[in-house]
Amino acid sequence: GRGVMPSTVCSVEDVLDMGYVMAREKVTSTFKIQNTSTLTLRYSIQLDSLSPTRDKDQQRIPSFIMSSLQRTEFVGTQNYNGLSVFSIFPTEGEIVAGKSQDFTVTFSPDHESLYYSDRLRVVLFGKQTAHVFRLKGAARDRPMFVEGGIPLDVPVESLAVTLPVLSQDTIKEGKVLPFTLQGPVKSILLVLEYLDGEGSAEPATTELKVGAIQTAQFASKKNVEFSFDNLPLLQQKGFAIDSVKGTVECGQVKRIGVSWVPPAD
Repeated sequence: GRGVMPSTVCSVEDVLDMGYVMAREKVTSTFKIQNTSTLTLRYSIQLDSLSPTRDKDQQRIPSFIMSSLQRTEFVGTQNYNGLSVFSIFPTEGEIVAGKSQDFTVTFSPDHESLYYSDRLRVVLFGKQTAHVFRLKGAARDRPMFVEGGIPLDVPVESLAVTLPVLSQDTIKEGKVLPFTLQGPVKSILLVLEYLDGEGSAEPATTELKVGAIQTAQFASKKNVEFSFDNLPLLQQKGFAIDSVKGTVECGQVKRIGVSWVPPAD
């Protein structure tokens, strides 16, 4: 007889990022596995979120308590409806020697969160793990998002559904008027460190990302407008923003530089 080692090549190595999607919509992506060995390989696809030991694995102190800036959880936010936020097709089968197989990953979040994630394993013959990589994605309730700076939240969220709050001007004369939903204002913390040396020191710089999600709800919109407020106050404090207003095309992300030179006082 002759012993042969199974060998495969996967088109994804570390992370398959599904990007931003509107909550309650879905997006798909594909990856490919090629059989580079001389024998037919029997495979199965496994997700950590569907592992039978997942409940036991969760009975430990979250890593963000032990080390606040490290985010090591592979299984992140899950859907309120109990269905997997990531699904794979096909989940098992065979790849003939020299051939390849395409896999479709569907990301279908049912509420807003930045921390949808899972870990995917490609297992051969039910025992040998050939490839492992992370799946991640984010969902927003609105088609525009801003990100950057230091995270102010934690990567593990409660599955309790929070109710929307009434805006301030809706409760008058002891009765509630027709109201609009008002979500919490999201804060972003930018940290700029200015090094004061001899001569002309360089300003401290960082950046924000402003993006617009490609969505079926607003298919007719080609771009989204943005602007920054309170600019005179920022300038008094020594801050400057590259683009105080502009537009972002749907499906794109625009980087906006923020700089700071401390005023004389």
